[in-house]
Amino acid sequence: MKISIGGYSFQNTFVQGKMDVFGYLETVKYRYGLNTVDLYNGFFVDKSKPVWELADDDYLHKIREALDEKEMTVVNFAIDTASLWDLDKEKRELQYHNALKHLRAADILGAKTVRIDTGGSYSNDPKGDFFEMSQEQFEHIVQRYQEYSRIAADFGSKVGPENHMGPSLNPHFLKQIAEAVNHPNFGILLHVDRWKVDPEQGDSIIAPWACHVHFGGKTLAAEDRAIRIAQTLIDRGFKDYWAIEDNAPGNQYVQVEWAVAAMKKVLSNIN
Repeated sequence: MKISIGGYSFQNTFVQGKMDVFGYLETVKYRYGLNTVDLYNGFFVDKSKPVWELADDDYLHKIREALDEKEMTVVNFAIDTASLWDLDKEKRELQYHNALKHLRAADILGAKTVRIDTGGSYSNDPKGDFFEMSQEQFEHIVQRYQEYSRIAADFGSKVGPENHMGPSLNPHFLKQIAEAVNHPNFGILLHVDRWKVDPEQGDSIIAPWACHVHFGGKTLAAEDRAIRIAQTLIDRGFKDYWAIEDNAPGNQYVQVEWAVAAMKKVLSNIN
């Protein structure tokens, strides 16, 4: 089964000083018996900067050496503080240059897919079901993803957003973005079951562009629903990795062990 564990599943353990990126690799390989990882840049950046400053090349190469020693593959590299859109033009530019640095890091690390978010925010609509995306924002997002897709193509990767924020939480907006980018190296990290607009159809709408999938603990706990979602994605042609991302408040090693077993059970029940 193509299963991975998102690094963010151990975010609380990392914040407590009980894990670093090398401990994460050891845990995934030897505790859970998997050869694939979702790296999270939050494990090897300087967070005191306006945008998180990436570790130097020597450190990145040490991570790559550790991956190669364990015969592990980075199936996704999730990048924060490099989002495409911000109303503040200066911050937008900082995030752009940070994205370029992280794409270079993705090449060093051998990442098969890269997550860089759209940026943007929701409207203040009290119903929580309306999101704004100006024409300027739309054009900027499309142009940047086209640029990043060309870069990713150079090292055989795919790049795109996760349905995290702003327009990406509306599957219809995200579909518009994907169609406009129109590049074979653009892909979406689909975090299932988390849409703010059209929640029952969102996963199906975005499935054609999904290059990686995240399942959270709440979805996995609702086994029948998780099976239906996974079956929908398979029926829509998804063939890539299913990753667990569940940053539990405590007992994270035990929670991830449960989530891996739950994900395997879900996948064993689909056609």
